[in-house]
Amino acid sequence: MYTALIIILLLDSVVLAAAILLQAGQGGGLASLGGGAGTETVMGGRQATTLLTKATWYAAGIFMFLALVLTFMSQQSTQVRSVLEGQVEAPAPVQSTPLPLETAPTPPPAPPPAPPPNRRP
Repeated sequence: MYTALIIILLLDSVVLAAAILLQAGQGGGLASLGGGAGTETVMGGRQATTLLTKATWYAAGIFMFLALVLTFMSQQSTQVRSVLEGQVEAPAPVQSTPLPLETAPTPPPAPPPAPPPNRRP
């Protein structure tokens, strides 16, 4: 049921986007406030209700309704849960390893013997 509603919501969003993009813009907007524009332009004159306008309103209503229903369906409990809850298995217990025993320090190696002196008779 949840998946079917998600699919219907996605199809409705495509229809809503297409209906919005196919409509002609009203024009004017804040640019008409500069001066010389009549009150009808500023107040947004009454437009005829077209098929695209009705389709936009219906698609928007269906979208809002489905989004609300899916929100209530997705709330399984009121407790806050972690995203990782139930997905990670418990770690294996760690065996303690004994620390290495400290031994007596080894003496440094003896320096190499000095070469014999070069003497000429």
